[in-house]
Amino acid sequence: MSGLSGVVLASDVPVATRHTQGCTALANRHEITECEDNIIATLDGRPALDVLQETIGRDRQVLVGIPVPGSDTGDYTARNLMGVDPRSKLIAIGERVEPGAELLFCKRDQEAAREDLQRISDELKSAVPQARGALYFSCLARGEHMFGRRGAELDVIRRTLGEVPLVGFFCNGEISRDRLYGHTGVLTVFT
Repeated sequence: MSGLSGVVLASDVPVATRHTQGCTALANRHEITECEDNIIATLDGRPALDVLQETIGRDRQVLVGIPVPGSDTGDYTARNLMGVDPRSKLIAIGERVEPGAELLFCKRDQEAAREDLQRISDELKSAVPQARGALYFSCLARGEHMFGRRGAELDVIRRTLGEVPLVGFFCNGEISRDRLYGHTGVLTVFT
């Protein structure tokens, strides 16, 4: 089975878009000092699993954030922690990495996600006060799993934008600008 989905708008249709993270960063960034593909052996010259355990404590809802190079907003792409090897103290993540790159650990955070969704909705309402329509694409890990009930994200958007036609769907990877995110929501409005 294969497929493709997307939206094409005429070049004369102005759009504005924002994305919202569903995570909160934990502690500091770490330099990947030894790795192969998506397997990380050391962070900051220390065993990767030791650094992970010191950072997260008992919290098991951890994700890995890969900072976006050149971002002046601290933007990062969230990736899943795929596995750990307690004997070798390795961690595996859902992204290929290289030595010298940075990463941070983060966790899913319902309140931070709600506040960030409100922030981007407010920004888009200011940027496009008379929107004619909106598109919202949300990670399948968000929705009722994160917010406790169906439609919670749409309620925030509708309260802010008003009665604007709104469509979208759940994704397993959300595209904003030129990169693939995870655990995010992407809201686009057009006039």
